[in-house]
Amino acid sequence: MIAPAVKSPPPIVGGRLAVVSIALAVATFMEVLDTAIANVAVPTISGDLAASPTQGTWVISSYGLAAAIAVPLTGWIARRFGEVRVFIVSVVLFTLASALCGLAHSLAVLVLFRFLQGLVSGPMVPLSQTLLLRIYPPQRRGIALAIWSVTVVVAPICGPLLGGYITDNWHWAWIFYINVPIGLVAAVICVVLLRHQESSTMRQPIDVVGLILLIVGVGCLQLMLDNGNDLDWFSSPVIITLAVLAVIALCFFVVWELTDSHPIVDLTLLARWNFGIGVIVLSLGFMCFFAMNVMFPLWLQTVMGYTASWAGLATAPVGILALLLSPVVGRNVNRVDLRLIASLAFLVFATTTWWLSTFNMETPFRVMILPRILQGAGIACFFIPVNSIIISGIKPERMAAASGLSNFFRTLSGSFGTALVVMLWDDRMRYHRIRLAEHLYAGSPVVASYTQGLRQVGLGSAMAEHQIFALLSAHSYMIATVEVFKTASLIFLVLTTIVWLARPPFTVGSSGAGSH
Repeated sequence: MIAPAVKSPPPIVGGRLAVVSIALAVATFMEVLDTAIANVAVPTISGDLAASPTQGTWVISSYGLAAAIAVPLTGWIARRFGEVRVFIVSVVLFTLASALCGLAHSLAVLVLFRFLQGLVSGPMVPLSQTLLLRIYPPQRRGIALAIWSVTVVVAPICGPLLGGYITDNWHWAWIFYINVPIGLVAAVICVVLLRHQESSTMRQPIDVVGLILLIVGVGCLQLMLDNGNDLDWFSSPVIITLAVLAVIALCFFVVWELTDSHPIVDLTLLARWNFGIGVIVLSLGFMCFFAMNVMFPLWLQTVMGYTASWAGLATAPVGILALLLSPVVGRNVNRVDLRLIASLAFLVFATTTWWLSTFNMETPFRVMILPRILQGAGIACFFIPVNSIIISGIKPERMAAASGLSNFFRTLSGSFGTALVVMLWDDRMRYHRIRLAEHLYAGSPVVASYTQGLRQVGLGSAMAEHQIFALLSAHSYMIATVEVFKTASLIFLVLTTIVWLARPPFTVGSSGAGSH
């Protein structure tokens, strides 16, 4: 039975629209920030709670695992209980879970509360996008997407910076406590200003089989991606088991959801041409973008000798142009072909990533940040048009499901990108270290000359050998870094053509090209 809905909710305009937009953006920023803010604090948390660093990584993995399961359920939950109600409850529960994380006095309890935090956060990002699109008039929905895109992109960049500052200057618990006032204020604003904007609801049975298959499949896949590199991937029986379970469960899940009368995830959205093409472009583009965001500071700290703080400062400028240009792009999405804007984004990403591949171990900081600054222009031209393509032709009643599914693929592609780039980087480093070592032997003039120079400054034979090995590893990492950057650049170039497979018109709620 469909509950009666408010047919014509009063429009939100002027200052009220600005306030509710800020509340939705801040809530989204808070949730996305928590995916990255704890990363730099793991060693401190582990030491404070008498756990090993490896055990401490579960603080990150538990959150990602729960969120990966919850995000695709957004459409069903919102359809059952209402979009506004679900969003507000998620924000309140997320705030409560944040406070509980700060109060935890053992690693097991912290991991439990982080899992709970990730679970209740699932609907927040998709529904913030859905609500922004709903409260803005059609001609200004580009601005709504700009607001949402900036928060989703900038928050992971700010996470390590803010997390490192709080951990160094306060107590690690404050990386969770800061969510409490923000979450409460955002929830109150949404209750006051969105209470008349509730969507229609529908009572329907719970797809228990689909839910179990989703939990097993996505859970095993996320665990495999989180722990694959540490366990040496498929040489580990644990990773093999997780991979087999993930494949079996997800295959059965797809078949079940496509044949069940009340699926918990609306996979038929993927049959819509623009949605399918848009999700492919979003997933591949975000996978490479996120992987480069992981790779860049890792390279700076491992090869270039940067501290975590300086690596963060070199990474952060990517948000400058993203913040400045996103409103401009948002205001003009209805005037320019979205495929052209997205192609421009991928060209910017391809150019700047290739530029990074030309750097060496002597490149100064002032030069290092230049391509990162320019990448911000690519961000502004990427998320807004691609998300507009994804939701083109989607009816309002399916918007929450579409947003939940597309955000699921976005977050999962980020996990894939991280796992792949770390694996590829380590593998190519080992390969090049072996190749470089083949040209070095104890009696070679190069080794003899370098060793003699080290001994002249007071280093013994053992220390000299250690220095040579460290130099060898650094150069191997540098070559591997160049290869990874070039590979990502080529993928971005390919995406400039794939996005043109999308078919106009790209209007939300329109029929035609976006349909089957």
